[in-house]
Amino acid sequence: MTKSKLSALNVTTASAFVALTAIGANITSIAPFMVIGGVPITLQTFFAVMSGIVLGSRLGALSMSVYMMLGLVGAPIFAQFKGGASVILSPTFGFILSFILLAYVAGKLVERNQSLSMYITAALIGMSINYIVGTNWMYAAYIFWFEAPEELTYKLVWLWMLVPLPKDIILSICAAALAFRIHKFGISFLSSQK
Repeated sequence: MTKSKLSALNVTTASAFVALTAIGANITSIAPFMVIGGVPITLQTFFAVMSGIVLGSRLGALSMSVYMMLGLVGAPIFAQFKGGASVILSPTFGFILSFILLAYVAGKLVERNQSLSMYITAALIGMSINYIVGTNWMYAAYIFWFEAPEELTYKLVWLWMLVPLPKDIILSICAAALAFRIHKFGISFLSSQK
């Protein structure tokens, strides 16, 4: 495979991650108990991390780019079945935007070293990128284009993120273990991207 061409298997697998991320975004429609305090607990970060550490940097970032673009053109694939360009202005769009970067970085890390410890490290770094980009976007959205309550502070926005943090740490480690097992079974998209 040349660097400019994607195989049918690569396209199919990347498409599967687009679909899985969309399902993960709306898991609360299947499991309504995963809404805590009116906030849906999604599996988007899990699948975004998986896309990077299973597909590698280029293909993982491509699959998350396709996910984002499909949602922005109107497909109802974001959390709570939202879609359309107006989502860019939502406080949570930074998390979606971060999926591309986190998949690329996590994929790059495992392309260089396929040990279990690197898979876990890559997954946790990817999750951290998601939190950093997403939380900063959320704060900026509330400050610049939403009317933030006076008591809203940067620290408070980060405190909100403590609710999903344990879930995302556990799921990132699970993603790493699953991706490592997939690689050990001989299913790998990593070597073709070096």
